[in-house]
Amino acid sequence: MPSYQIALCQMDIRFGDPVLNQKKVRGFFEQAASLDKKPDIIIFPELWNTGYDLTRLDDIADPEGKQTKELLSELSRQHQVYTIGGSVAEKRETGTFNASFVFSPEGEIIHTYRKAHLFRLMEEEKYLLPGESLAGFTLDGMPALLQICYDIRFPEGIRSGALAGAEVLFVAAEWPHPRLAHWRQLLIARAIENQMYVVACNRAGTDPRNTFCGHSMIIDPWGEVIAEGEEEEAIVTGEIDRALVSEVRGRIPVFSDRRTDLYML
Repeated sequence: MPSYQIALCQMDIRFGDPVLNQKKVRGFFEQAASLDKKPDIIIFPELWNTGYDLTRLDDIADPEGKQTKELLSELSRQHQVYTIGGSVAEKRETGTFNASFVFSPEGEIIHTYRKAHLFRLMEEEKYLLPGESLAGFTLDGMPALLQICYDIRFPEGIRSGALAGAEVLFVAAEWPHPRLAHWRQLLIARAIENQMYVVACNRAGTDPRNTFCGHSMIIDPWGEVIAEGEEEEAIVTGEIDRALVSEVRGRIPVFSDRRTDLYML
């Protein structure tokens, strides 16, 4: 498939209420899947099951991600779409992770990513364990990379994915004010410098300590914004075309012009 229709579910998240948030995800998913231009890929924001109710994760995190996997597997299979499952608080024997699962249209998990860079301003390091891999994955033959929120401030990992062939970066986030400008500029920079699509789903709404930016975005390999939400709940849609990645990388050969004798990446 040379191109993909994308739907980003920019939803508000009820603080510390996994049951209600699962119902919201189901509603957004069904609404997105019913659009006139049916999406090939649906993506959700970060920590959509609990929000940043980190002090209660022992009680409300999803054990082994079981409920999340069952829900998103069912919906992916029912609607025959790929799902970038945002991320959830996943409770494991070793501790709790900020984890994302990717599903095929058959409902199978094709990739798992756990947030590598924990955000100290929201005290993630006190309640979550960091993931230990930045490996990419393949979606319908398209090399892809998945990152979570704060990860986008670390270009080394994203460049490593691009060097391995990734053509699209998917991002799930709960990015708050007052750093909306950082969100937009970092995402656009990651697209330009890696000559890849960036598909980034942020949450809307508020929690007891933060107001979130929204502005979910789809950005092409030239850094042009294809689609962008506002701050309220919305489904943001757009299309990505794999052929443009090859065209951009061919016209400006950034990767082959790197001076690896002067720097590590």
